[in-house]
Amino acid sequence: MAKARSRTTARKLKDKWKSKNWYNIQAPPSFDNVTIADTLTDAPDNLINRVTEVSLQDLTNDFRKSHLKLFFKINKIEDTVAHTQFTGHTLTSDYLRRLVRRRRSKIDGVYDVNTRDGAILRVKPFATTDKRVQNSQKKLVRDVMKKTFTKQGESSTLSELVKSIIDGKIGRDIYQNCKKLYPVKRVEIYRTEVLQQPTVMIPDKKPKKKEEKPETEEKKEKPKKKKETEELKEPETKEEIKEIKTEEEKPEKADKKTDEKKEIKPKPKEEKKAKKTTKKTVKKPKKSTSKKTTTKKTTSKTTSKKKTTTKKKATKK
Repeated sequence: MAKARSRTTARKLKDKWKSKNWYNIQAPPSFDNVTIADTLTDAPDNLINRVTEVSLQDLTNDFRKSHLKLFFKINKIEDTVAHTQFTGHTLTSDYLRRLVRRRRSKIDGVYDVNTRDGAILRVKPFATTDKRVQNSQKKLVRDVMKKTFTKQGESSTLSELVKSIIDGKIGRDIYQNCKKLYPVKRVEIYRTEVLQQPTVMIPDKKPKKKEEKPETEEKKEKPKKKKETEELKEPETKEEIKEIKTEEEKPEKADKKTDEKKEIKPKPKEEKKAKKTTKKTVKKPKKSTSKKTTTKKTTSKTTSKKKTTTKKKATKK
């Protein structure tokens, strides 16, 4: 009896993995609809509100952004594709430990930013300094952070604000604004959280592309020049032949003039050499004058000695 029961239960039980299907999880359009991951489920409704964690390196293949972790929530399913929306991001713990050191101060802040499309984003930035800072200076830095975030939120949508945070544009703006008050070493936004999704659909601003000239027009212009050259090569009348000869003689005359100018150019060098030789000849008589002065001095010394000797002889006598 026991064996018969086990057989009946085995027939009733089915393999759950066979009933499940694969679904591709895609990033939102602000991240170019990149496939984040693949998941299994037997009912597509079970995937809704699931949160996936991905590093920015996996989306962009940029190793420098491996410390950024992004969170996406599944909100809609179409066929075998699961669409997501951005819910927040964080920095890895090892990256944060490298920034904060001993005998340095860390300035934190928490702000709720309202965007242009009706979304609310909670932002948590922090700044580090080289030395310990007073509380009054920390307060000034926090005020600068708040002003920059509110200003950026009023003029941008949620997707634009998230891009500027991930790229580090807002961190650079805060860094430059804090220079006037206190020289901050580094500014990072270590966490964001979407409290309310956008209520108004506003299309993102697309970068303007440079207008490229069509290549067909350039190709059409080139054969025209070839035809003109062919027409010049084959003159029909005698007058045209004379005109061509005069045009050929003109450049020959110009070449002769240029050759004459090149031959005339070395003359200034010869004049400079002549000037140098004259200067040297002028210096020689100066040396002779110095010798004369030395001879005069020696003669004056000898005369003085003779006079002293004659005086001594006179006294002896």
